[in-house]
Amino acid sequence: MYHFIGIKGSGMSALAQIMKTLGYEVEGSDVDKSFFTENGLKEKNIPFYVYNESYIKEGMLVVVGNSIKEDNVELIKAKELNLKIYTYQEMIGNLIKDYKSIAVAGCHGKTTTTGILAHVLNKTVGANYLIGDGTGHANINNKLFVLEACEYQRHFLSYHPYYIIITNIDLDHVDYFKDLEDVKSAYKDFASQGKQLIVWGDDENIRSLKLQNVLYYGINDNNDIQAKNIITSSLGTKFDVYIKDKFYKTFDLPFYGNHLLLNTLAVITICYLENINKDDILKALTTYQGVQRRFNEEIVDQSIIIDDYAHHPTEIKATILAAKQKYPNKKIITIFQPHTFSRTRKFASEFIHELTKADKAYILDVHPAREKQEDYQDITSKMLIDKIPNAESLNDNSINKLTIYKDEVFLFLGANDLRPLEEKLKQNLKSR
Repeated sequence: MYHFIGIKGSGMSALAQIMKTLGYEVEGSDVDKSFFTENGLKEKNIPFYVYNESYIKEGMLVVVGNSIKEDNVELIKAKELNLKIYTYQEMIGNLIKDYKSIAVAGCHGKTTTTGILAHVLNKTVGANYLIGDGTGHANINNKLFVLEACEYQRHFLSYHPYYIIITNIDLDHVDYFKDLEDVKSAYKDFASQGKQLIVWGDDENIRSLKLQNVLYYGINDNNDIQAKNIITSSLGTKFDVYIKDKFYKTFDLPFYGNHLLLNTLAVITICYLENINKDDILKALTTYQGVQRRFNEEIVDQSIIIDDYAHHPTEIKATILAAKQKYPNKKIITIFQPHTFSRTRKFASEFIHELTKADKAYILDVHPAREKQEDYQDITSKMLIDKIPNAESLNDNSINKLTIYKDEVFLFLGANDLRPLEEKLKQNLKSR
């Protein structure tokens, strides 16, 4: 029996459901609070309880979520009984040993790339997958396993995949990584654990690692897999793919933004290596619907509401550009919540630079996540608002100020879940 401590977490829930599908006995515990992940657990008949040390018994194997603290009563009991304890990523690393696995890493774009790859492989040859938005799927007959691999606290070093995709390397998680060289060191260590690397070749940080067993994808001429003759419009992106300087196929896709083109190139490379029919690849790509909180769109009373996880300046830049490509004749109204005080302090000037490119910026209070305001007393959203032309503060009680806009694009950006705020806006738009 595998007991999951923190089973309602998006990744933990997905992992538990995958393991149940593959024939493992699974149960878990969490706080006495409702989460959207409960529906999936119930559908798979996975029992879950409120934390209580009585649920921890001799002979169990324990999986612990990354958010669980050392004072958790179940974790304390598991240690007292000297049970085998896996971290979330250690359990995944153990699970994928039986598959030809594909790990998608990168400071930006890994969730979307994992989602596209999982979709295409499922539409063609079949694959199990675990995506960072909490989406998971398994079939006992599948030979491939796609997973998102996070660099935070070097978690991805628990994985030894067959393929490794690296979408980019950038400085982030500044509460853990000392500097960019520290990030690059982590990625170099991870890259050494894969058999075949597929990496973005236009990224100088990646090129500087001088990796082995690598295929580079990108737009520049020195890439092994290259996109040429790129045409962008409000309908999407069209481009030719060349592999080793030979024409492979033209792809005309309803995707927006250069970042999605690059993500797609990584997916095409995997499919090429797995000898998947190129026409089947194109057909599958055209039916991709996206992953949770990545450029999710909804039309409400002639306005466009887009929800996106972007919380780093590089991601905000890409998302604003994608919105402008798809809606060139509409104003882009950004609603941004900075995520963590350390990130806000480190990238303040970059946030200001990118948010200035929108037609209007509304800034929420900084979401502290694992940090405390008292440790960063001088770091607030005001430091951004004061330097972004025409920017304003926004909170739950002032969301109605957005109703002055009609037929425009509202771009909600942030790692914290902004959907409750979006629901309030939708209600206000419908009732005005």
